[in-house]
Amino acid sequence: MTEIPSTALQLRSVVDADGTLRLSLQTVDVPAPSADQVLVRVDAAPINPSDLGLLFGGADMAAATFEGSGESSTVTAPIASAVMRAMAGRIGESSPVGNEGGGVVAAAGSSPAAQALLGKTVGLLGGAMYSQYRGVDVSQCLELPAGVTAVEGAACFVNPLTVLGQVGTMRREGHTALVHTAAASNLGQMLNRLCLADGIPLVNIVRSAPHVELLRAAGAEHVCNSSADSFMEDLTAAVSATGATIAFDAIGGGRLAGQILTCMEAAAIATASEYSRYGSTTHKQVYIYGGLDRSPTEINRNFGMAWSIGGWLLTPYMASVGSDDVARMRQRVASEITTTFASSYTRNISLVEALSADVLHGYAKQATGEKYLITPNA
Repeated sequence: MTEIPSTALQLRSVVDADGTLRLSLQTVDVPAPSADQVLVRVDAAPINPSDLGLLFGGADMAAATFEGSGESSTVTAPIASAVMRAMAGRIGESSPVGNEGGGVVAAAGSSPAAQALLGKTVGLLGGAMYSQYRGVDVSQCLELPAGVTAVEGAACFVNPLTVLGQVGTMRREGHTALVHTAAASNLGQMLNRLCLADGIPLVNIVRSAPHVELLRAAGAEHVCNSSADSFMEDLTAAVSATGATIAFDAIGGGRLAGQILTCMEAAAIATASEYSRYGSTTHKQVYIYGGLDRSPTEINRNFGMAWSIGGWLLTPYMASVGSDDVARMRQRVASEITTTFASSYTRNISLVEALSADVLHGYAKQATGEKYLITPNA
């Protein structure tokens, strides 16, 4: 095993009272694991949309300034006064970032569960993953199959468990098919593979013709381009063909959630035996689980009265299904991490590179199909 240093680098985000975001690398102590903990050398940690919310704190990154170099690099950016009201709880707090990662267990506590992971490659969850070393409880680790690398297992929690949770929500609520937006993303491609494997009808919504071709090449049957003139007709036809009555929307803002409900209603009315001024009795559900578009969600209520829009998060879902179901979800992810739940990355970057102008502006775009991976010990 590599000698464990006493200190290591960690990426930190601070919101100052004057309305400024500061990003920097801090030197932190490397902790000694307690009985049920392990110390992991973090070799890879993905940048997920959920990470950017904490990292950027609502700041205007287009106006960011970059100073220093190497491990002394800093980034500052202004935060609008309206956004600062939501940041009250963060002012002055130096927050480590990074929901999940992958690495090798470099030290382990005295418990049998911890000792069993010593030297193993694991995926891990628990925040502060943009760090060279991270101490976590053994319950926050997922032992990866032999031969699976830290890079391959770095994104084994957020996206894989999300798609399993969305399919689980569909089934628990009595739906038989689903609609998904931003479907060319890593998560969207993962959901497509899962639905193909499990025989679940899926309607994929993307925003460009190349993304249509990407998903069709991956075996997707129903792919609708929201920028096409025929989008509403195409979506209605796809919903009719699949019987989808639940959708998971990663976009959030704009008209898309309402458009999905409109097409679901049109598909339901097309098979109705009689007219009702209240619309169809088919319940239509859209869950917003992302915010790629931060503008207001626009709803044009032309889809009857049997509908709902709400928010969806992975953590409450896992709490609702219980530990046995979560264990089964985790086991399936581990066994299919290089197939169904595989992730791909646009670029691997170091902690120092994460604070450089060209790299930061790249991952700040949150472009569909582009995913960055931080390699803290590179």
